[in-house]
Amino acid sequence: MSCDLHTHSNYSDGTMSPSELITEAKRLGITIALTDHNTVAGATEFLAEAERLGVTAVAGTELTVDYKGTELHLLGLFIAPEHFDELERLTRKYALLKERNNAELIGRLNKAGYRIDYEKVKAHTAKGNVNRAHIAAELVTMGYVACRDEAFDTLLKEGNGFYFPSERLDVLEAIGFFANIKALPVLAHPMKELDETALRAFLPEAIAAGLVGMEVMHSDYSAEDADIAAKTAKEFGLLPSGGSDFHGANKPHISLGTGKGRLSVPDGFYEGLYKEKNRRCTE
Repeated sequence: MSCDLHTHSNYSDGTMSPSELITEAKRLGITIALTDHNTVAGATEFLAEAERLGVTAVAGTELTVDYKGTELHLLGLFIAPEHFDELERLTRKYALLKERNNAELIGRLNKAGYRIDYEKVKAHTAKGNVNRAHIAAELVTMGYVACRDEAFDTLLKEGNGFYFPSERLDVLEAIGFFANIKALPVLAHPMKELDETALRAFLPEAIAAGLVGMEVMHSDYSAEDADIAAKTAKEFGLLPSGGSDFHGANKPHISLGTGKGRLSVPDGFYEGLYKEKNRRCTE
């Protein structure tokens, strides 16, 4: 058995509905977590369909957070339904700032001759939660770039005059929030944002704030990345986690459960996190 503890639905920048993700997880025979960006809006549907089909499912989110000016990503796993509203309240301020930031980005693109209709971009999302992936997809559709990666490497790259990041939630505050609601804070794909030295400098502070896990397996990891992440997690006493970072058609090269074809996250990762969740809930 295997699991996939990092996936996205059309409530953020994926293309499958939460119910469709559950159906696919059922077909594959895997445990699955929904970790949409900065929201749990799709989690109720996700859990209901999982119960109906008998799929082991984890409600979660992936928060975009800040660490001394560096953008990191933090998963919150095993968020209980009674805390969904709290999570939405926490992220509302940043969602409003993101919405304004998106509109300004589209305005700069329009002024430069890239005729992107923001309302059309929003129409492709379940709740109008737009990020750069949606804008990149529209740039591809309009023929301005050949692929999503080209959009991120050119027009949507920070420092190229169009995209400027909006204010982000502090990573230690986010870790503390998850710890307080007895969800599990797990550092997402750290090898993508931090080198080994920076990661080791960050972890003691993060663990003191309540960090309990780290992704040691991810679709974008090289073999070296995975080895460093696994050794570092073990050294710092963090529970291992992993996932495909599945986005459906927005990342067609990444498949649910298997990533780029070689990913196989052991079900033991889920079991270890589940055990820790239960321990916290009985304290």
